Amino acid sequence: MPKLKTKSGAKKRFKVTASGKVKAGVAGKRHRLMSHDAKYIRQNRGTKVLDAADAKTVKSYMPYA
Repeated sequence: MPKLKTKSGAKKRFKVTASGKVKAGVAGKRHRLMSHDAKYIRQNRGTKVLDAADAKTVKSYMPYA
């Protein structure tokens, strides 16, 4: 079998943890932050673990992760 290619957009945006979960940056933090309250900005700091349904899709983009 030939080697499978990783989608380059996925390798830049997602990391797989040691337990196999997928981490991603939080959406809604780039611009127009004045319209969000401080709680929203604080809670969306850092990264989040994706849901199982989304993680399944992302893992198909990264066959060797």
